Amino acid sequence: GRNRYSMGGGSPGMTPMVQRIIIACGVIWILQLALQKQGVPVNELLAVSTWGVLHGQLWQPITYMWLHSTETPWHLVMNMFSLWMFGGQLEQVWGSRRFLRFYLLCGIGAGVIIFLWNLFRDMPYPTLGASGAIYGVLTAFSLLWPDRTIMLLFPPIPLRAIWFIPLLFAMQLALGGNENVSTIGHLGGVFVAGILLRAEVERVIGVR
Repeated sequence: GRNRYSMGGGSPGMTPMVQRIIIACGVIWILQLALQKQGVPVNELLAVSTWGVLHGQLWQPITYMWLHSTETPWHLVMNMFSLWMFGGQLEQVWGSRRFLRFYLLCGIGAGVIIFLWNLFRDMPYPTLGASGAIYGVLTAFSLLWPDRTIMLLFPPIPLRAIWFIPLLFAMQLALGGNENVSTIGHLGGVFVAGILLRAEVERVIGVR
Protein backbone atom coordinates (compact mmCIF):
# COMPACT_ATOMS: atom_id res chain seq x y z
CA GLY A 1 0.00 0.00 0.00
CA ARG A 2 0.96 3.62 -0.31
CA ASN A 3 2.36 5.64 2.57
CA ARG A 4 -0.52 7.43 4.26
CA TYR A 5 1.83 9.97 5.82
CA SER A 6 2.61 12.99 3.70
CA MET A 7 5.60 15.19 4.33
CA GLY A 8 6.95 18.23 2.57
CA GLY A 9 10.59 18.60 1.67
CA GLY A 10 13.26 19.96 3.95
CA SER A 11 13.49 20.27 7.71
CA PRO A 12 10.38 21.50 9.56
CA GLY A 13 12.50 23.72 11.79
CA MET A 14 12.32 23.70 15.58
CA THR A 15 8.89 22.37 16.53
CA PRO A 16 7.48 23.26 19.99
CA MET A 17 7.90 19.94 21.86
CA VAL A 18 11.28 19.17 20.33
CA GLN A 19 12.42 22.62 21.41
CA ARG A 20 11.19 22.04 24.97
CA ILE A 21 12.93 18.67 25.23
CA ILE A 22 16.20 20.14 23.93
CA ILE A 23 16.01 23.05 26.37
CA ALA A 24 15.16 20.72 29.26
CA CYS A 25 18.08 18.41 28.50
CA GLY A 26 20.43 21.37 28.13
CA VAL A 27 19.37 22.92 31.45
CA ILE A 28 19.62 19.56 33.23
CA TRP A 29 23.11 19.03 31.81
CA ILE A 30 24.23 22.39 33.24
CA LEU A 31 22.66 21.44 36.59
CA GLN A 32 24.48 18.11 36.48
CA LEU A 33 27.79 19.92 36.06
CA ALA A 34 27.04 22.29 38.94
CA LEU A 35 25.77 19.61 41.32
CA GLN A 36 28.61 17.21 40.59
CA LYS A 37 31.11 19.96 41.38
CA GLN A 38 29.35 20.26 44.74
CA GLY A 39 29.78 16.54 45.33
CA VAL A 40 26.15 15.56 44.73
CA PRO A 41 26.01 11.97 43.34
CA VAL A 42 23.62 12.83 40.53
CA ASN A 43 24.32 9.77 38.41
CA GLU A 44 24.02 7.38 41.33
CA LEU A 45 20.62 8.83 42.18
CA LEU A 46 19.09 9.36 38.74
CA ALA A 47 20.84 7.11 36.19
CA VAL A 48 19.32 3.63 35.83
CA SER A 49 21.22 0.89 37.69
CA THR A 50 20.35 -2.53 39.02
CA TRP A 51 21.44 -1.57 42.53
CA GLY A 52 19.38 1.62 42.52
CA VAL A 53 16.14 0.11 41.23
CA LEU A 54 16.44 -2.95 43.50
CA HIS A 55 16.91 -0.61 46.46
CA GLY A 56 13.74 1.34 45.80
CA GLN A 57 14.91 4.05 43.40
CA LEU A 58 12.11 3.18 41.01
CA TRP A 59 12.25 6.54 39.28
CA GLN A 60 15.59 5.73 37.60
CA PRO A 61 14.12 4.25 34.35
CA ILE A 62 12.39 7.61 33.94
CA THR A 63 15.07 10.05 35.08
CA TYR A 64 18.06 8.44 33.33
CA MET A 65 16.89 9.65 29.92
CA TRP A 66 17.22 13.31 30.95
CA LEU A 67 20.88 12.96 31.97
CA HIS A 68 23.95 12.98 29.73
CA SER A 69 27.67 12.48 30.22
CA THR A 70 29.33 15.54 31.71
CA GLU A 71 32.82 14.48 30.60
CA THR A 72 32.13 15.97 27.17
CA PRO A 73 29.16 17.83 25.63
CA TRP A 74 29.14 15.54 22.57
CA HIS A 75 26.82 12.96 24.15
CA LEU A 76 24.19 15.65 24.66
CA VAL A 77 24.87 17.45 21.37
CA MET A 78 24.57 14.34 19.17
CA ASN A 79 21.35 13.17 20.85
CA MET A 80 19.73 16.58 20.59
CA PHE A 81 20.91 17.04 17.00
CA SER A 82 19.26 13.72 16.09
CA LEU A 83 16.09 14.77 17.90
CA TRP A 84 15.99 18.04 15.97
CA MET A 85 16.71 16.33 12.63
CA PHE A 86 14.02 13.65 12.90
CA GLY A 87 11.70 14.49 15.79
CA GLY A 88 10.30 17.70 14.35
CA GLN A 89 8.86 15.95 11.32
CA LEU A 90 7.15 13.37 13.54
CA GLU A 91 5.74 16.14 15.74
CA GLN A 92 4.32 17.92 12.69
CA VAL A 93 2.44 14.77 11.66
CA TRP A 94 1.41 13.52 15.12
CA GLY A 95 1.03 16.72 17.08
CA SER A 96 3.01 17.67 20.18
CA ARG A 97 1.08 15.58 22.69
CA ARG A 98 1.36 12.29 20.81
CA PHE A 99 5.00 12.97 19.99
CA LEU A 100 5.87 13.59 23.65
CA ARG A 101 3.99 10.45 24.73
CA PHE A 102 5.85 8.38 22.14
CA TYR A 103 9.22 9.88 23.11
CA LEU A 104 8.66 9.20 26.82
CA LEU A 105 7.37 5.66 26.28
CA CYS A 106 10.38 4.76 24.14
CA GLY A 107 12.80 6.22 26.66
CA ILE A 108 11.14 4.69 29.73
CA GLY A 109 10.63 1.35 27.99
CA ALA A 110 14.31 1.31 27.03
CA GLY A 111 15.18 2.14 30.66
CA VAL A 112 13.22 -0.86 31.92
CA ILE A 113 14.88 -3.09 29.32
CA ILE A 114 18.33 -1.77 30.34
CA PHE A 115 17.56 -2.60 33.98
CA LEU A 116 16.36 -6.11 33.16
CA TRP A 117 19.31 -6.80 30.85
CA ASN A 118 21.86 -5.52 33.38
CA LEU A 119 20.16 -7.55 36.10
CA PHE A 120 20.37 -10.67 33.93
CA ARG A 121 24.02 -9.97 33.03
CA ASP A 122 24.92 -8.87 36.59
CA MET A 123 26.22 -5.50 35.36
CA PRO A 124 25.95 -2.97 38.21
CA TYR A 125 27.14 0.23 36.54
CA PRO A 126 24.60 2.99 35.77
CA THR A 127 23.30 3.97 32.32
CA LEU A 128 22.21 7.46 31.34
CA GLY A 129 21.22 9.38 28.23
CA ALA A 130 18.30 9.96 25.86
CA SER A 131 19.55 7.44 23.28
CA GLY A 132 16.73 4.93 23.88
CA ALA A 133 14.13 7.62 23.19
CA ILE A 134 16.17 8.96 20.25
CA TYR A 135 16.39 5.51 18.66
CA GLY A 136 12.64 5.25 19.06
CA VAL A 137 12.28 8.52 17.13
CA LEU A 138 14.68 7.30 14.42
CA THR A 139 12.72 4.06 14.14
CA ALA A 140 9.43 5.93 13.80
CA PHE A 141 10.87 8.15 11.07
CA SER A 142 12.17 5.15 9.13
CA LEU A 143 8.79 3.41 9.38
CA LEU A 144 6.66 6.40 8.41
CA TRP A 145 8.89 7.42 5.50
CA PRO A 146 10.88 4.29 4.59
CA ASP A 147 11.74 5.50 1.08
CA ARG A 148 12.95 8.95 2.09
CA THR A 149 16.63 9.55 1.41
CA ILE A 150 18.84 10.41 4.39
CA MET A 151 22.28 11.89 3.83
CA LEU A 152 24.65 10.48 6.41
CA LEU A 153 27.34 12.65 7.98
CA PHE A 154 29.89 9.88 8.59
CA PRO A 155 30.33 8.57 5.94
CA PRO A 156 28.63 11.19 3.71
CA ILE A 157 26.51 8.84 1.61
CA PRO A 158 22.77 8.81 0.78
CA LEU A 159 20.70 6.04 2.34
CA ARG A 160 17.04 5.04 2.30
CA ALA A 161 15.50 5.69 5.72
CA ILE A 162 14.39 2.09 6.22
CA TRP A 163 18.05 0.98 6.25
CA PHE A 164 19.18 3.68 8.70
CA ILE A 165 18.65 1.74 11.94
CA PRO A 166 20.21 -1.52 10.67
CA LEU A 167 23.23 0.47 9.46
CA LEU A 168 23.67 2.16 12.85
CA PHE A 169 23.74 -1.18 14.63
CA ALA A 170 26.04 -2.69 11.99
CA MET A 171 28.45 0.20 12.55
CA GLN A 172 28.34 -0.35 16.31
CA LEU A 173 29.15 -4.04 15.84
CA ALA A 174 31.88 -3.28 13.29
CA LEU A 175 33.51 -0.86 15.72
CA GLY A 176 33.53 -3.55 18.36
CA GLY A 177 31.14 -1.78 20.69
CA ASN A 178 32.01 0.62 23.47
CA GLU A 179 31.49 0.19 27.18
CA ASN A 180 30.18 3.76 27.29
CA VAL A 181 27.51 3.03 24.64
CA SER A 182 24.39 1.17 25.74
CA THR A 183 23.59 -0.96 22.71
CA ILE A 184 20.83 -2.68 24.67
CA GLY A 185 19.34 0.77 25.37
CA HIS A 186 19.35 1.54 21.67
CA LEU A 187 17.75 -1.81 20.89
CA GLY A 188 15.22 -1.18 23.66
CA GLY A 189 14.13 2.08 22.05
CA VAL A 190 13.75 0.38 18.67
CA PHE A 191 11.79 -2.51 20.23
CA VAL A 192 9.35 -0.23 22.07
CA ALA A 193 8.87 1.92 18.97
CA GLY A 194 8.11 -1.20 16.95
CA ILE A 195 5.44 -2.25 19.46
CA LEU A 196 3.87 1.22 19.50
CA LEU A 197 3.90 1.39 15.69
CA ARG A 198 2.80 -2.16 14.90
CA ALA A 199 0.62 -1.05 11.98
CA GLU A 200 3.53 0.82 10.39
CA VAL A 201 5.83 -2.18 10.88
CA GLU A 202 3.28 -4.47 9.20
CA ARG A 203 2.83 -1.99 6.34
CA VAL A 204 6.56 -1.71 5.67
CA ILE A 205 7.06 -5.49 5.86
CA GLY A 206 3.94 -6.10 3.78
CA VAL A 207 5.03 -4.01 0.81
CA ARG A 208 8.51 -5.57 0.62
